[in-house]
Formats: sequence, structure tokens, C-alpha cells
Amino acid sequence: MARRGSRRGSGNQTRPRVTERTRFARWTRRLLLWGGGVALLGLLFLVLAVLFAARSLPSYDELKATQTAQTIVVRARDGTQIAELGPSFGQWLSSNQIPAVMKEAMVAVEDRRFRSHPGVDPLGLLRATYVWATGEKRFGATSTITQQLARNLFLNNNRSLDRKLREGVLAMALESKFSKDQILELYLNKVYFGGGAYGVDSASRKFFSHPATELSTAEAAIIAGLVKAPSRYSPTADVQAAVGRANVVLSLMREQGRISASEANVDVSAVKLKEDTAQSSVRYFTDWALPQLDLLLPETFEPIEVWTTIDIGMQQAGTAAITANTPKGAQGALVSLDRDGAVLAMVGGTDYVTTSYNRATESVRQPGSAWKLFVYLAALEAGYTPEDRVKDVPVTIDGWSPRNSGGTYSGEIDVRTAFAYSKNTVAAQLGNEVGFGTVASMARRFGITTPISTFPAMVLGSSEVRVIDMTRAFAAVAAKGTAISPYGIVKVTSSKGEVLYQHTPSARTRLVADYVAAGITDLLQTAVSTGTGKAAQIGRPAAGKTGTTSSNKDGWFLGFSSGITTGVWMGRDDAKAVPGLQGGTAPARAFAAYMRFAVKDRPVEEFETELKLPEWQLEPDDEYYYGEPGDYYYVDEQGNLIDPGRNQTPGGPMPFPAEGEGVPPGTAQRPGNDPAPPADGAPQAASDEFLNRATGGNQSRPAAAPTRRAPPTPVQFPPSASPVPPR
Repeated sequence: MARRGSRRGSGNQTRPRVTERTRFARWTRRLLLWGGGVALLGLLFLVLAVLFAARSLPSYDELKATQTAQTIVVRARDGTQIAELGPSFGQWLSSNQIPAVMKEAMVAVEDRRFRSHPGVDPLGLLRATYVWATGEKRFGATSTITQQLARNLFLNNNRSLDRKLREGVLAMALESKFSKDQILELYLNKVYFGGGAYGVDSASRKFFSHPATELSTAEAAIIAGLVKAPSRYSPTADVQAAVGRANVVLSLMREQGRISASEANVDVSAVKLKEDTAQSSVRYFTDWALPQLDLLLPETFEPIEVWTTIDIGMQQAGTAAITANTPKGAQGALVSLDRDGAVLAMVGGTDYVTTSYNRATESVRQPGSAWKLFVYLAALEAGYTPEDRVKDVPVTIDGWSPRNSGGTYSGEIDVRTAFAYSKNTVAAQLGNEVGFGTVASMARRFGITTPISTFPAMVLGSSEVRVIDMTRAFAAVAAKGTAISPYGIVKVTSSKGEVLYQHTPSARTRLVADYVAAGITDLLQTAVSTGTGKAAQIGRPAAGKTGTTSSNKDGWFLGFSSGITTGVWMGRDDAKAVPGLQGGTAPARAFAAYMRFAVKDRPVEEFETELKLPEWQLEPDDEYYYGEPGDYYYVDEQGNLIDPGRNQTPGGPMPFPAEGEGVPPGTAQRPGNDPAPPADGAPQAASDEFLNRATGGNQSRPAAAPTRRAPPTPVQFPPSASPVPPR
């Protein structure tokens, strides 16, 4: 009985386990069946989509004749043609005419499994999925050569799931209709290699001055390396980048067994490149402006004309100013904006042929003291005025001790002088007082897009910025504190004259109050007239700020006059020191040389620097603090209160000395002040105008002088009380 009960108990214990296993197996079968069914339906749908796409594809000859690029005529603001950018296809080369090394180079770097996949690379997709699932935010699957061809022939470059799915379907349709050699032939004759060159023959002629049938291994590696980023790896733009990329291609070819080790051991840097003398500095501008067409226009391949903001004369003047003033071995950049943000001139370097890298829009460098624009903007917004007194003395903030240029200190000076002579200690104190985060927020408000540090040294320009962003910030000051957005394209028209795009002014956003804009303009004007920016004077009102970084690595000058704002930067690309480079030397001279030409046909404009302070910063009429004139009193040398309306007896105290004896107007002594004791014949303590108002002699009430600090509280008496008589 015990054993039977034991078996029964044991059976009861195992029954739940059997039930759980059965349930798990049942759900597993269901998932497999449903999953398999969905997969079969998906596969069927995919096959049908590919077959339908394949039937719809043009013939091979039609695809060969398809032109996927457009001719773009670029015009200056006066309508003059400044560039014509269009496709250059060279000669069509059949598959057996294209050198084998060119084909192998392209396959090695763009699609190593090209010969084995059906248009979409399953292994590549699995790898991309794994990388994405293990931490990458973006799903970064690389397109196969066939997918790239499908995109170039039929689609756009939008990064969307829908476009990617259509790209995959079209790629498999191409694979089902054409051979691998035909697909590779189409690809190599149509892919874009930069500089307007479409196809290997056009690229070979552009970069090496010979047809693609004569390509060497090193040359083929250079061309294959361009597809990933034509502008970045262009041998006419950056030889070192092109050589480095070509060596990567050669290494991949050797690893994949497409060439031998001896064939891969070539000196790419010894390749002779074709000299391109047809480029000019205006290409810095077109390289910046034209990519914006992808956002401004719907997809179109028809010829278009692009009307831009560039001024030919100003562009030439800017190029000449940079070329003539940039120190030997250094580079220079210039951006000039009209009052509405239109780019009038853009120079990205001393020679576009040597290097097309645009330092005006792409390079990030430390601005030095030019960054103080944001420090003083924050201080002015917090309540400082140009006349306020500050101390230029040694200071330490969180262990950091800034030094002035030259190591000298001026003691007590006003804000205007501190800015004009770029006193580092004063900027550090102001930044510390208003808050370094506040300064960073002000820079963001004025258009700085690069990362900003909030350590104390940030007040001296330790955060890297772009020339165009700093110029934009100064342009906003010139626009009386309203935001400015740089733009380069005015309108785009089709070959038939139809307007495809028209620039519309953006809504003007006020960044700071009028009094803040007036105050900073006052400071900037003083910096040019008497401060570190004297070399930037142009014979008419100009305002601006210098900037110099440690060891003379960077020199800046940014300023404005007559509605034109211009920023200039100079320095070496490798960030090494440039002897003698300071913002107030070469950059300021380049600014002046350019601006004299730029403003010559514009009327002279005076700056609005009068501070019309807000109510919280104004001292209201005296009655607000002191009541009616009969209710407040003055103090004699013994500290006795004196009624200003009471006549004094001979020999008594003299509260109202004669006019013009040395005390500045408006210093009437009230309770709480600490006046120097007057002597016989001492100067008058208050101006006649003030006394006339106080005693009712003159009813006119001019506006009170602005101040940041609240006035002392006076002693007041109620009407029933009697003042203490003088002793």
C-alpha cells in the first residue's frame, strides 16, 4: 500500500511538468507554422514584386542613354554667370574595354560579394542587423553595387525605409534581367566621381589627363576610392586624403586576392595629377550653396539656373584681401553678409586649386577674444552699462588666473575701455558674475552651433567655432539685436524660366533688447576707434572685435559698417603657431582692405549707441524716491538737515554754493551719502537745474540718468513734523 501510494504521489508530481512541456511544444509549433506561413507569403510577395519590376525595366540600350545628372548654371546677384556645373560622361566603355584592375578595385571597396549575391547581400544585412542590435543607433547596411546603380538610375538619396525597400526590389530586378558584367559596365560608366565627372572615363580624363583604358593600378585605386565621398577624397581637393583612401583600396584588393602583394606595393603619392587651373575662389561659395538645392527643390533632372547672393566685385575684393594679407604658410577665410543675411562674399582659403577645403564654413577654430562679444552681451543684459566702473586687477577663479596681453593691469577702468583693450581679467570677472552658462546660452542664442565649454576659461574663447557662425553673430548685433540667417540662393528657375524656388525672408527674431544691442555696438565701435582693432578703420563708422589665441595660432577680426558684416580668420591648418599673427594685425588689415571696397557705394551710417534702458534699470523722477520738494532736505558739514526752501542767516551754513566751483552736477548730498566736508567757497553740491526743480522754480523734468544701482533711501518727514533747525 505504501509503495502504491508512493507511486501515486510521484505521478502527481510529474504531471505538471508534462503539461508545461506539452504547452511549450504546442506554442512552438504554432509559432513555426505561423512564422513559416508569413515568411512564405513575404517571399511570394517579394518574387512577384521583383518580376513585376523586371518587366517594367527599360532595355539595356535605354539605360545606357539615360542621363541622371543635370546642367546647373550659377548666376551672381546681378545675373552674371559665374559657373556652369554639369555632367561630363567621357566615352562609354564596354565591359571588355574597362581595365580589369579598375573593375576589381571597385568590387573590392564597394561590394566584395558582388559576383555571388542576387542584388542584395544577405550576409551584409545580417552583419548590419547585428551591429545595430548591439549598440549602433543607426541601421548602417552598405548598399551593393547593384543597389547603388538602382538608386542612381531610378531613385533619390533620401534615407527612408520605403526608398531602401524599393532599392532592394529594383536591384534584384536588375540582377534578374542583366548579367553581372552588364551591371558593372552600367555602374562604372554612370557612377559619380566628383567634380562633375560621371563614369570612369570622365574621371580618368579629369584627374589624370588620359582615358580610362590607360589606368594604372594606383590610378584605379584612387578612382575607386572616390565613390564613398567624392568631395572629401578628390585628389584635386585633398591629395593626402585621396592617397590615404587609395591605399585602403589597395589593401582590400590584396586581402581579397584580387591583386598580388607586389601589385599592391605601389606609391600612390607618385601619381601625376592633372593641374586644374579653371577653378576660382567663387567655388568655395558654390560648394557651400548648391548642396542646399536637395532641400529646396523637388527631385528633378532638368537643367536649372541658380540665382545667388554673391557679388562678383566683393568676391574678388575678398579674395585679394585674404591673398595679400595672410602670413606665409598660413591660410585665411572670409565671410561677408548683407544686413538680411545674404552672403556677399565667401573665401574658404588662399587658393581653391591647391585645396578646396572651405575654412569659412567647415573648419572649427578657437575665436580667442572675439568670444568676448557674448560675455559682454550677457553683462549688458544683466544690467551693466559701458560707463560702469570695473577693476582690471589680477584675479583667480576656481584656480584659474587669466593674464592680460603684455601682463599689465590698469586698475579701475570703465566697461568700454576694458572691452576696447580686450582686458582678460575683466572678461573673466564679468563671466563669473553673470555665470558661464549664461554666456554659453547667449552664444547659442546668437547662432553658435558648435559645442561650448562652461569652464571659466571659456570667456577667452576656448570653445571652437566656425567663421560663418561668428560672422552671423556679429551680423545680428549690426541688425540691432535681431537674428540673422545666412543664405546664398535667391531663386531657382527651370530652362523655360519657371520659378522652382524663391527665397522668402525668415521671421525676424529679437535676440536681445535694444539697449543691449546699443551698448555692445558702443563697445565694438570703441574697439575699432581707439582699441585693439584700430587697423580695421575704413574712414567711416565701423565696429568690430579682434581675436587672438594662445601662441598666435589663430587671428580673427569680425566687424560691420554700413549694413555689411564681415568675419576674417587666419591660421595654419595644422594649428601650429604663426609668428606675429594677432587679430589686430593681418586679419584687421584684410577686413579693412575688403570693407573699403564693399561699402564704397553705400551711404555712411552712424551707429545707434544711445542706451534707452528699461524701467527696472532707470532711476525714476526724484519725487518717486523723495516725495514732494518740501519733504526732503540737505545736510550741512555738521550733519544737520537743511530745508532747501529756507533762507539762511548770515554766517550760517551754506547749502547752495555758487555755480561752477567743481562738484559735478547731480551730486546733491542726501542722508545716506558720504560727501566730502565742504569748506568756505566750496563747489555747489547740486546743479541749478536740479535745484530749480526741487524748489519748484522750474517745472520741466528731463529724464533721469540711467544707473544700475538703486539710489540711497532719503530721510523723509511727514507734513506735521518740524525739521530740525540748523545749528
